[in-house]
Amino acid sequence: MQSTQTLLTTALPALQPLSKSGFIAQVRAFAAVMWREWFHFVRYPTWIIAFIIWPILFPAVYILGAFSLAGPTGAGIDVFLKTAGTTNFLGYIVVGTTVWMWINTMLWNVGFALREEMMRGTLESNWMSPTSRFYFLIGTGPVHAATMVMFLICTIVEFKLIFNLDFNANLLSLLVVIITALPALYGMGFTFASVVISARESQNFVFLIRGIVMIFCGITYPLSVMPGWMQSIANWIPPTVMIRVGRAAALNHATIPELAPDLFLLLLHGAFWMLFGYLAFVMIERRARRKGSLGQY
Repeated sequence: MQSTQTLLTTALPALQPLSKSGFIAQVRAFAAVMWREWFHFVRYPTWIIAFIIWPILFPAVYILGAFSLAGPTGAGIDVFLKTAGTTNFLGYIVVGTTVWMWINTMLWNVGFALREEMMRGTLESNWMSPTSRFYFLIGTGPVHAATMVMFLICTIVEFKLIFNLDFNANLLSLLVVIITALPALYGMGFTFASVVISARESQNFVFLIRGIVMIFCGITYPLSVMPGWMQSIANWIPPTVMIRVGRAAALNHATIPELAPDLFLLLLHGAFWMLFGYLAFVMIERRARRKGSLGQY
């Protein structure tokens, strides 16, 4: 009980209102982190190759696998369409894999923001500055969001040209889905960042979560084909909801009222993971400062 009160006492000052000068200083710090991330991104333009290759390469693996499993006459496709409840199996796979890649990118970028600080040798010096620690995490968000827009555009263009895939998308619903999903993704990213502070490595943890998402969340197949106990677990994982509402908005032109129950569930996931990730980050960062382990790499 005492440790919980101490943790809340440490965490609450960051939530207190700032003075005008303090607010301006924090905005400048946030902008500086954003500019740094953008400068690093444009400094190595060969990253654009990944945005061209991965949107078509990763889903194509599952699409070609689906054609091979469907048999010479394509009989398996009809079974899949009946089970999945859609007539667009290409879109079903593309949306699922694209949302998975977006989730994976967010978790890596936020969770490994501090890892990159360690590799650059700037973590300890930045931690000594009077700047909110969270700006080193969330300051990377706008740049990553811009890169993901590029990624989504490449995905749409390439599948239209190569597979002649048509999306029956509700753009407003898609935008709301993305915004609603961000708190849960950032909260999980904060948790990964806490692991980095403690263990100085979190690759295995990220690989574990990524594997769980690929198996349980139905990125290429409907949840109904899994055993009941796996479906129960899948329904409690935020990426499952993200993929479900993403497909509804992108393929079925679902409106916001139609998606309201799942959007509300995503907000609940976001509130939980933001609080959990924040408290975990504060607790582990406080422990690292007390032990003097921030500079250890």
